[in-house]
Amino acid sequence: MTGHTQQLKRTLFILAFTVPTLVLFGIFTAYPLLRGLYISFFKWSGYSGNMEFIGIDNYKRMFQDDIVGTAIYNDYFLVFWKVILILLIATFLAVALTRMNIKRTGVFRVILFFPNLISVVVIGVLWRYIYNPTDIGFLNAFLSIFTSEPVKTVWLGQTDTAMWAILAPAVWAGIGFYMILLMAAIMNIPESLYEASNIDGATRWHQFKHITIPLIWEQLKVSLIHIVITTLNGSFIIVWLMTEGGPDNSTQVMGTYLYQMGFKQYHMGYASAIGALILVLTLVTSLILNRVMKRDIIQM
Repeated sequence: MTGHTQQLKRTLFILAFTVPTLVLFGIFTAYPLLRGLYISFFKWSGYSGNMEFIGIDNYKRMFQDDIVGTAIYNDYFLVFWKVILILLIATFLAVALTRMNIKRTGVFRVILFFPNLISVVVIGVLWRYIYNPTDIGFLNAFLSIFTSEPVKTVWLGQTDTAMWAILAPAVWAGIGFYMILLMAAIMNIPESLYEASNIDGATRWHQFKHITIPLIWEQLKVSLIHIVITTLNGSFIIVWLMTEGGPDNSTQVMGTYLYQMGFKQYHMGYASAIGALILVLTLVTSLILNRVMKRDIIQM
């Protein structure tokens, strides 16, 4: 009986922690996801009780929509450059602050992590002022120092510069988090490995290549996947704050176009189909990256 009672208590203990989580997951994640997929097969404004079933017409329309193609391109533009720039800069800073004996590393950590403590809304507004084409714009004022004529570039109002202008704050805001993550991984590497490599005459580059990178490879993989997922699902806020998808839809990402279709033009069924596409793109991209990066540390 004692063993049965202990097993019952253990089961109840596990259920007490898992059931509430599963209920919350079902309410706030699973149900909205399934509801969105259901709505994607209807023509619905989102504000009326009339829902007209149209099958896969929303999906057919989506694949004929040029703006959807632009939005997908822009999403992967941000993914590509954020992965490269954030991981390169974050890895460099993490190594510099852990392996190069830089003084006052705590101060640098706080300064570099500070953007992660700021609301995305504040970041968007701040960088809009930086790019402002008038005299209050910091970037044009700074560039004007090196030119004979005042620089009046409309960074967010030109199709050839707007996406690059959005990329800068997106990278700036993300470096600190991944730097701290990689610093924690580097600090867990046994110092004896570096001491042994010093005895063998290894340079800092060889230590970085053959010790640091292999032993933080898992953290790099997690960082890469996290950047991809958060970019494909979370670029909406920064883009909407800075350009609202303009000029001429040149900075639309899937999230902003979904919002525009659903809450500005009241095509909720079409917006739900776009949301389903975001889900598929995120899953497929994550699976491909997991497969590509699935390698043994020893093979490094």
